[in-house]
Amino acid sequence: MMKRVLIVFIVMVAVFFSPIQFLAESKDGNKKADDFEIPDSVIKIGKENTYTNPTQDLPYLQPSELAEELMGTTEISIENPDLVKLLNETTVQNSKLAIGFRASIYLGEWPLSYQSDSTEVNWEHQKINTNFLDNRGGNGSKKLSYYQEQQKKFTGGLTAKIPNSEAVKKMMMIHAAEVTSLPLAFETVIGQGTSKQNKYNVPAKQIGYLYSYVPAVHEKGKVTYGEVYLTFKGGKRTLEVKNVTQQGVGAWIPVQDHLSFTFVSSDQPR
Repeated sequence: MMKRVLIVFIVMVAVFFSPIQFLAESKDGNKKADDFEIPDSVIKIGKENTYTNPTQDLPYLQPSELAEELMGTTEISIENPDLVKLLNETTVQNSKLAIGFRASIYLGEWPLSYQSDSTEVNWEHQKINTNFLDNRGGNGSKKLSYYQEQQKKFTGGLTAKIPNSEAVKKMMMIHAAEVTSLPLAFETVIGQGTSKQNKYNVPAKQIGYLYSYVPAVHEKGKVTYGEVYLTFKGGKRTLEVKNVTQQGVGAWIPVQDHLSFTFVSSDQPR
């Protein structure tokens, strides 16, 4: 009898708590990579691109033992890869004679971390090419495909001026790439003569238009700034972060070597 009651109790607990867990997970504002599935209208052109875009290496850095120790002495999160690199290059020797030594070394004002509020993809962010086929005098349908008429460069960037913008861009791109699993870079080039054998039917008596767009990620959030000090007191070494501020920031980050296509046909020129 006790076993039966215990089983019923466990089932009731599982049924009761599972929906709560599901709701809690669904209310999490952070999107996962599955939420950014590439639509059918977007095609990879890396192999066909007549301009070779350099791969953007994300500046992931593993903190050294000392850097990890120092970052653990402050409650302020430090994600800036440039600051982590500086701490990795720092050498501090422990000495018993330094027990009475006190010092505070100013390392500068840094963007410390980036917190995302939203990550969205605009698959038709920047139009870079138009192909058309005039079949108004034809008796049957004809095929239209993509051909890049001129070389086009699309450069993303921050939507407003902000201190130490390059470091902020790195942190924003790291987050956007992790969330979307898309190949991102702040600059992408589509070379002249790039083509793709994606065929579109242009009916008789119609003009077909094929528009090509560079997709881009719109990243929006807050960056935390602070003045960083390396301090020594009582034989202990710590990081102190003072005058902490936050500032809103947004950025457009192109999706590299991908194009979005839209095809329309009309009996009149557009």
